[in-house]
Amino acid sequence: MPYLPLILSLGDRSLNAEGLLDTGASVNVLPYELGLQLGLIWENETLSVLLAGNLARFEARAVVIDAQVSSFPTVNLAFAWTQAPNVPLILGQANFLFEFDVCFFRARSEFEVRPKQVGSVGSDDR
Repeated sequence: MPYLPLILSLGDRSLNAEGLLDTGASVNVLPYELGLQLGLIWENETLSVLLAGNLARFEARAVVIDAQVSSFPTVNLAFAWTQAPNVPLILGQANFLFEFDVCFFRARSEFEVRPKQVGSVGSDDR
């Protein structure tokens, strides 16, 4: 499984975590226990998020957390903080894959992550 080590930070708290890179996930998902470890309080987070699939029956709240991958600059990641038990930290389309380019080398069981490139091939930089 493509698990990526990263550091999550909120205020003066930080923790080492591993996130599952899931290109099929619409959003990033933060497990309940990790949110508590970062100092989040469920009752204080009032913006609800609707999840799909096997997480649809659980409540989720929108939170933004600083994340650092490798030696790359820290980015703000938006998460659906869920009360679902036994869910991994999921790094999905919104917004992990907006912030990072990921390339999978399935035959070698490897992947590469790098910060998004500003501008692109063929863009007009004038």
